[in-house]
Amino acid sequence: MHITLAHNVQYIIKTLEENDFEAYAVGGCIRDTLLGKTPQDWDICTQALPEQTAACFKGKRIFETGIKHGTISLLLGGKTYEITTFRTDGNYTDNRRPESVTFVSALSDDLARRDFTINAIAYHPDRGLIDPFGGAADIENKLIRCVGDAENRFDEDALRIMRALRFSSALGFTIEPRTADALLNKRRLLHNISAERIREELNRLVAGDNAAQVMLKYSSVITTIIPEISNLIGFEQNTPYHDLDIWNHTIKSMTHVPADKVLRLTMLLHDIGKPPCYTYKNGKSHFHGHQKIGAEMARHILRRLKYDNNTVHTVTLLITYHDADIPARAKAIRRWLNKIGEHRLRQLLAIKRADIFAQSSALLSPRLEALNAASKIIDEIIEQKQCYRLSDLAINGRDLIAIGITNGSEIGQTLNTLLHMVLDGEIENERLALLDKSQDLH
Repeated sequence: MHITLAHNVQYIIKTLEENDFEAYAVGGCIRDTLLGKTPQDWDICTQALPEQTAACFKGKRIFETGIKHGTISLLLGGKTYEITTFRTDGNYTDNRRPESVTFVSALSDDLARRDFTINAIAYHPDRGLIDPFGGAADIENKLIRCVGDAENRFDEDALRIMRALRFSSALGFTIEPRTADALLNKRRLLHNISAERIREELNRLVAGDNAAQVMLKYSSVITTIIPEISNLIGFEQNTPYHDLDIWNHTIKSMTHVPADKVLRLTMLLHDIGKPPCYTYKNGKSHFHGHQKIGAEMARHILRRLKYDNNTVHTVTLLITYHDADIPARAKAIRRWLNKIGEHRLRQLLAIKRADIFAQSSALLSPRLEALNAASKIIDEIIEQKQCYRLSDLAINGRDLIAIGITNGSEIGQTLNTLLHMVLDGEIENERLALLDKSQDLH
């Protein structure tokens, strides 16, 4: 099997071998190449010790940030290449990182320490594919399989549990039975992993094309990192709009938004507040106030997972309004644009659409038609550059000062009053009309 390595990767391997050190491209870059994808990053492994590697590239820009574990980073042509010494790992005491590493001379020992067979593959321009654990066959058969004993692999590094789910989601691969059993048995070890690491794997998981299927099949892993989700599983809704329990509705809704982190997280958590709000009256289930409570629960979950402020704010805002009425009328749409902005309003329509698609099909058409009409009105407002923000007003504070309104709070109040009159269609957004109305207001 022939693989064309990137020019700089060939240069790195050739340079190391000219200095009598074996070197190979290894891991994810080979996996991606076998999948027909262009690798985003290239990793090289070598017999050379870190200081020997550095000596081979004397005069080049080198970063020694991972030198403790045998890795140096080489900058070539504006791109970084990681070069790591063959190694084996010492004991793992924290279910995440080895206490020590031992540099070795054999590539086979280095490949044996890796997580999954699809990542334990190396390639050399002359020697071809080095694949002692059948990773290429697993790629062809679309399988995620641990190298060696699966339970040992997860004992060593519990984050591999999330990585297995992430690869299954992103690649559409099945997790082979022994690996699946082991990750389920060891899932509680995820409590020993930092929130930041969990978050990064969760981001990749939810953004995968196969995310919904993976999260449904391995819901017990998801509830290990987000315990609040356990209350959704099997919770029947018993309303005219819903023919699925909350968890299956949640999963189905995720398939109807683009593979965007914020949108997928919003759908994952959009009904998290339903169980605490549940009441039953006159033969019907009710979840009054679940939007607000759900937003607060989502805020707590996302903070716990160390999400950035923008993600937390956007997801909680979308959850707060995911059931809000958005009439397909220009006046109402302008007010929504003023309230949350164009980008967030379009996101809100996307999650409302996904929510509807995951509900009873009998009530689908009219609500989807209303959303489509609202979307067209947004397009018209933006295309026609209609006023929906203070910055869109045909006058500003300087104009008010010029006609004698000089108090700061009065200026702000007047502009806001004028804006809302424009939003409601009570006055045109024209300079003279706005100035006349400003004087009438004082």
